[in-house]
Amino acid sequence: MIQQISIVSLALIAVLMSGCSSGRAPMYEYGNYSESYYQLKQNGDAETTKVWKTALEESIDLSNEGGLRVPPGINANLGYLYLKVNDADKAITFFNAEKTLYPESTVFMEKLIKKAELMKEGNS
Repeated sequence: MIQQISIVSLALIAVLMSGCSSGRAPMYEYGNYSESYYQLKQNGDAETTKVWKTALEESIDLSNEGGLRVPPGINANLGYLYLKVNDADKAITFFNAEKTLYPESTVFMEKLIKKAELMKEGNS
């Protein structure tokens, strides 16, 4: 009887342990986002901004290639970088992408879109 309980216990433990490593695919693909953002905050120069912009673009590309949802904030950050260099059209494109993927960001994205539209009007 005790031997049967031990065997059942071992089998149950094995089943539970196999459930721990589910092998689930990642939900998002951040790529080099964290490291490049850290470097940007440390240095804040044009080179680290360029590296961060590339990391954001790569995250979008990797997400699309892997059939994953673009991580939250990636499109918004990229749009903001374009807004900073007065490329309102690209900024609006990325703000709209963020708003579409994450409807909870709508109020904030709408404010940034209005800012970009005003910038466009001022440059006309």
